[in-house]
Amino acid sequence: MSTISTHILDTALGKPAAGVAIRLEQKNADDWLPLAQGVTNADGRLGDLTPQALAAGHYRLTAAIGDYFAAGGRDALYVTAQIDFAIAAHGGHYHLPFLISPWSWSTYRGS
Repeated sequence: MSTISTHILDTALGKPAAGVAIRLEQKNADDWLPLAQGVTNADGRLGDLTPQALAAGHYRLTAAIGDYFAAGGRDALYVTAQIDFAIAAHGGHYHLPFLISPWSWSTYRGS
């Protein structure tokens, strides 16, 4: 069983991205099942996205970065940033940060 946390950093401003809506979904046979949602805190973190452990499977984590940039009066190329990932059977904690700017985004598996 696994847990998920995330952190969003606005690399263009060099600061955490506060107030970004995050959604976690799991792939089932035909569609995506919503599991959890939340908003990043003042430090750009969402540490309690999965208060209950997740089973092995196919998931996606979506950040509404377009709304974040619009709230700051900045145009952005991407409306959302989405990490499509698989959790292995052995479990563990998955920290999946987003590095965002109005013209790009990236991710990595943190600790």
